[in-house]
Amino acid sequence: MTAERLEPAPPSALDAAPPTPLDPTRPDPFAWLEEVEGAEALAWVRGRNDHAHATVGGAPGFAATEAAVREVLDSDERIPDVSRIGDHLYNFWRDAEHERGLWRRTTLDSYRTDSPAWETVLDLDALAAAEGESWVWHGASLLRPTPAQLAAGEPWRRALVDLSPGGSDADVTREFDLVDKRFVPAAEGGFERDTSRDDGRTGAKGGLAWADEDTVYVFTDFGPGTTTPSGYPRTVRLWRRGTALDDAPLVYEGADDDMYISARRSRTPGFERDLVSRSIAFYRSETFLVEAVGTPEQRLVRIEVPESAEVGFHREWLLVELRDDWTPAATTYAAGSLLAAPADAFLAGSRDLTVLFAPTPSTSLVGASWTRHHLVVNVLDDVKNAVHVLTPPAGTSLDAAAGVPWTRSELPLGGGLLTVGVRAVDPLDGDDVWVTTTGYLTPSTLALATVAGPGAEPGEPEPLKAAPAYFDADGMVAVQHFATSDDGTRVPYFVVGRQDLVEPADPTTPGTGLGTAPTLLYGYGGFEIPLLPGYSGTVGRAWLARGGVYVVANIRGGGEYGPAWHQAALRERRHKAYEDFAAVARDLVARGITTPEHLGAQGGSNGGLLAGNMLTQYPDLFGAVVVQVPLLDMLRYSHLLAGASWVAEYGDPDTEDWEFVRTFSPYHLLDGDRSYPPVLFTTSTKDDRVHPGHARKMAALMLAAGGQAGRDVTYYENVEGGHGGAANNAQAAHMSALAWTFLHERLA
Repeated sequence: MTAERLEPAPPSALDAAPPTPLDPTRPDPFAWLEEVEGAEALAWVRGRNDHAHATVGGAPGFAATEAAVREVLDSDERIPDVSRIGDHLYNFWRDAEHERGLWRRTTLDSYRTDSPAWETVLDLDALAAAEGESWVWHGASLLRPTPAQLAAGEPWRRALVDLSPGGSDADVTREFDLVDKRFVPAAEGGFERDTSRDDGRTGAKGGLAWADEDTVYVFTDFGPGTTTPSGYPRTVRLWRRGTALDDAPLVYEGADDDMYISARRSRTPGFERDLVSRSIAFYRSETFLVEAVGTPEQRLVRIEVPESAEVGFHREWLLVELRDDWTPAATTYAAGSLLAAPADAFLAGSRDLTVLFAPTPSTSLVGASWTRHHLVVNVLDDVKNAVHVLTPPAGTSLDAAAGVPWTRSELPLGGGLLTVGVRAVDPLDGDDVWVTTTGYLTPSTLALATVAGPGAEPGEPEPLKAAPAYFDADGMVAVQHFATSDDGTRVPYFVVGRQDLVEPADPTTPGTGLGTAPTLLYGYGGFEIPLLPGYSGTVGRAWLARGGVYVVANIRGGGEYGPAWHQAALRERRHKAYEDFAAVARDLVARGITTPEHLGAQGGSNGGLLAGNMLTQYPDLFGAVVVQVPLLDMLRYSHLLAGASWVAEYGDPDTEDWEFVRTFSPYHLLDGDRSYPPVLFTTSTKDDRVHPGHARKMAALMLAAGGQAGRDVTYYENVEGGHGGAANNAQAAHMSALAWTFLHERLA
């Protein structure tokens, strides 16, 4: 049966503790906390924030932890992440002097030095001060000049800059002149997507994408009927410079219940393509080629692949990445495979495909990046990286190349418990790649390498930058273990900390590490996202260096073993993710690393739902729980902000799905007569992806439920920051210090 929704009770009606578990067919006693900017709701938030500051914020060590974290976030020794655009490397940078940040550029030769000469392109702090808006950087898209323009020596000039007020997903887009270093005002013909909403807020979900120097694709909120149930754009239009936005002709309109519609133009010389993307739901989409765009003869041609597959083009090639098995002709291709075909032949009806990667029980594809002549594929084997280079067949016609194996060579990078990331410097013109390497105890490095074809010896990567060690890792180790879940599935996890704590000499003998260290277990388990080893100066300083053990669980729902690992915890199988996490918790105790009293759980967003279920379903396994920007009310989630877009992940509570959704809705599982471990909830008022009402209502319910439920509940809500929780380094350090101090106080 489905749950009937009744009118919420006003705050004044709460004269007694609400009966728990909550009856989903009765009025929600805390629905008033869903009013994001409501006076009563914000008054409640301020009161809880004062409590958090007076307790956790006033604890010994809080100020030192906040300062240590802030020093990492503001450090000038961080590696500036760069993208090559023409003759420059562009970077966005925040530090103590530039809390909103600088968009800046330098040259490769200068970047190679210890002190690059950076030229400021856009100062967000100055812009925010001038406009009275708390702008947060959302990125920029630059228009590549045509070959004729490049041959004539013309510079890269045009950019589309995305800015968010306070860090929300809703943002604005403005055209920027990279030569004059200024925004191009609408009065001068500049493109501006600056939607003002009925609630007085600035911005909308969506964006602009370059078609040519005088034309952009625009997908945004055009008014009633033009957004999806999740608030994302439902239409895409072609907007020409000098015309009114409302007059931009329609290119494509999605269905009422679609998730997101967008478009772009691939400007590779000789292979220009206009593409429309229709996101039907998570893991279901369609891609269309647009022929004669913007003319009366315009038509859309759907690329005939499964809706669950992802497609991509590079010059003459089409790539297809599968989430489900596919039999386009006589051959069945396994879910998780990467396939290639000559694009024109495939569009003409050929289904001769080359398998570039096929998964095994222990391997999955985690990424693929084109250079000019090669495809670099990144593979996980039991959550450890290996990088391969694939080269398309040469010296033959494209028709003859269909189905022909590509040549494979190795890119000797990484090894051990290290994560290697590879991305092309310029996929149109060269075979250079940026290579980043990182590990739990290995500071990140950035190198420049050239991908070599078959028979050629790959050159040694050129080291460019190395991050410093932010904590003393001497005597620490990082190891991988496997736990056994309730159904017998092997679940990998990583453990980091002092060797005597991570690998106790004898788990059965007291005094050899058994339960002596506070241990934090972190997880996510959703949306096919893998958790990989990576260096964190914050974790190192605030936790490991203070005698803590840090654990990362690779539970089902993530992407560590490809789409099958994700699908194993979808919808009615969601409980598998939580059983996996609990199995890791028990395995840590069985190995003598910790005890339940010293073990904490932490997760954010979908991981916040995970942490909420650890709190309500497995309270005896943990001594403290940190729940960040979470989903918690799974009866209401699909009606709050972007929640409707996640029905494919969790199920639809407005249908018979509620019978299984209710089994992992922490808000409806809480029992006031049961004891729960200490819990910290954090969120952001500006989070317009996961509604702050989830965290607000859960904290309020625990505090009001009576009995043991509300005995140790801490809540903190940042006023801005969006789904990331913080809009600048100061806010990020403050929220981080609250979490680490809370965990130390409760677990140490």
